[in-house]
Order: sequence, then C-alpha cells, then structure tokens
Amino acid sequence: TIGYQSLGLRPDLSFGKFGVGLNLTLNYRFNAGPDQNQFEVRKEDWVPDANMSLLELYLPKIRYVRWDHKGAPLYILLGQVDNGILGNGFIMGGYTNTQFLPQRPVFGLSFDVDGALFGFPYVGIETFAANLAAWDLLGGRFYIRPLKGLSVPVIQNLQIGSSVVVDRNPFYFAERDPQSLYNTQTGSLTAPSNAQVFIWGLDTRLPILTNPVVSLALYGDFVQQKRGQGEMVGAGGRFFGIITYGAQMRFVGENFIPDYFDSTYDLYRVQKYSIYTGKNYVDGSLSPVNMPAYTGWLGSIGLSILDDKLSFIASMDGAFNADFSNSVAATFAYPHLRAVLTLAQGIIPGFAVSATYDKFSIDSWNSLVSADNAVIGARIDYKTGPAVISLVYDLKHNTTPGQPWTVTSRLETTITLF
Repeated sequence: TIGYQSLGLRPDLSFGKFGVGLNLTLNYRFNAGPDQNQFEVRKEDWVPDANMSLLELYLPKIRYVRWDHKGAPLYILLGQVDNGILGNGFIMGGYTNTQFLPQRPVFGLSFDVDGALFGFPYVGIETFAANLAAWDLLGGRFYIRPLKGLSVPVIQNLQIGSSVVVDRNPFYFAERDPQSLYNTQTGSLTAPSNAQVFIWGLDTRLPILTNPVVSLALYGDFVQQKRGQGEMVGAGGRFFGIITYGAQMRFVGENFIPDYFDSTYDLYRVQKYSIYTGKNYVDGSLSPVNMPAYTGWLGSIGLSILDDKLSFIASMDGAFNADFSNSVAATFAYPHLRAVLTLAQGIIPGFAVSATYDKFSIDSWNSLVSADNAVIGARIDYKTGPAVISLVYDLKHNTTPGQPWTVTSRLETTITLF
C-alpha cells in the first residue's frame, strides 16, 4: 500500500445559509524512488491523463458550494455528497460520491425545490447528479401534496412522488482502475458498449405524529428494475427527540436489489449490474446470475443527542428466506449491517470523530465481525486554532486472490483561513 501524507488548504466561507469550501490538498510522501528515500508529490492530483479529464480533476478542488440543508424549501449542494437520497430511499438512499478519495475525487450536485418557496406547497422536485464531469449517475423525483388545500389534520400532508434514476455507465470506476476490486477473478473487464441502469418508482409518505415527544411517519414504495420489481412499506420517527427508529417490510422480486444506489454503490457497481442484467460481469463469464424473489425486512435504531452532535445509528436488512447459492447474488441478499457514529466538534474540546461500518453477506454470527465483504471508514480530527490534523482510515474488502483488503490511510493537515 502506498502511503501518502496530505497537507490541505481548505478555506470555508459561510454567510447565513450560503457556504463554500475549497479543497487544495497536496498529497506527498518521502519514501518514493527505488531506495524509498525521495520526496514525491502525487502528480495524479494535478496532471490530467487518459483516465482523468481536466474537469474530473479540477472541479473537485471546490469541496462544496451549499445553500441551506436537505429538507429546506430550497436546497443546493455542489461538490462532495455524503448522503444522497431521493424520497424514502428505496431507490437511492445514502449514496456518497467520496468512496475513492483521495485518488479520485468527484464533484456532484444535489438540488431540491419545494413549491412552498413560492407559496404553492402542492408540488416539489428533488434532483441529483453524482459526477458533473461525467454525467454518469443521475436522478430526479417529482412529488405532489394533493390534499394540502384541505384544513384536515394529518392527511393534508400526504405526499406522493415518482422517481427515476439512471446510471449511464455502471463501469465508470472499473474502466479507470483495472486493478480495482471489480475485476475479482480474471483481472480483465467485459463492459458492454450499451451498459446502463434505469430504475423508476412510485412512493408515498404520510406524517402521522410531528410533536417533539413522538414523531411517526408511514411510507411505501413501488420500484421497477430491469428484471424485477419490489415493494416496501415502513414506518419511522423519533422518541423524545433523541431515539430514532424505523422498520420496513420488503417484497422483493427476482434479481431486484433494494436501495440500489446506497452508500457503497460506487464500490459494487459491477456486482449490482450483474444482478440487474442477470449476467455475471464480475468474472467476465456472462454466466447466469439468478437471485430468487423473497420477502425481506429492515430495522434501524439510533441515538442522537446534544443537537445531533453525538449520534449513533445502526440498521440491518435482509431476507426471511435467505438461501442463495450464487455468490454474486448472495452479497446483497444475505443480511447487511450499516452503523454510523458521529462525534462533532464541541463535545470533546478539539476532537471530532466519524466512523462507518458496512458489512454485507452476513450468514453467521462470526461473519458479523469479519472484515470479509466489509467497508470500514474512520476519521479523527483534532483542531487547534486555524489548523485541523486528521487521521483518515479506510478498509475495503477485495476478493482478488492474494489481495484480501484494500487499505488506505492518510494524515491530513488542514488550514482554515475563514
């Protein structure tokens, strides 16, 4: 593993609801060269090549441009997206475009407008683009509140929406990194020229309780993928403002993947495309990939206190009748655990912590804590004056023979001027 240190200049400007941040990072190391004693700056960060266009390289130097926050009548985010979601999240939920940092930063867009901004709260839109330099993963949702004009509590807030998400190039990252975890068997890539993922769905959401003590919303989805369809009904909310909860029942058709565009999607694009099409592109054999229909579940529980500065949430989903012989299909059909811990600045003087644990294909208690099929990330920040020193650690399971894990760790130093 090549270890780089990072020196970052990341000015942040904030004026009310507007914010902008730059990402001028110098990745360097002192152990380059045949004798491992030479200083080297990572040239891939500054020089375009066949796998990195000028826009792909320099757009991400803008870390973010933001107006307000998700859920506001007008929300705009350009740059790094950590939690992309449309509607209830049954198609796109928790997507992040930061999985390949620092080697390949990506500049995305999230843009929402609610008609309430113009005094017409009956309609709204949510839009999303993962990479404005490539325009590969795109999505949008249009929703209505047909009963908003009624003076009837509860039902006036009924929301009905329709979403479409397209991945115009599921092999985008695999083509740019032939040694990545995608090419797990042969080291070669079989990418059809017309590869594309197209998913659409209908959803509904009805807030039942909205008081500070208990909140509750009911929701449901119908989603159509290439070879199958899926339905979901669920409920979620908060107790006493600090305990979050959620539960879903899922009715999954053949070769259907719930939450297709999730937080680890960029790592598993080819595996998911194999299930989506029913052909094994992971090893290039194009052999049949058949994931049977099943009834599934999801449950989540979390704790969020001190104005959400300290939070922990864990969710698990899977099938009631999990018996899948195909290894590609089993990755996404057996239980999946995701846990997120956040400790923001201000709780412990100077320190901030964030950590994630994504674990796929849990078929036993022992596999729950195994690094196999896991994506683990952690970041520890220490702030002193205008400087922030960060230790970043990422571990991703890799099934390539002889290379079980891809480990990235780096030390960043950031100077905040404003």
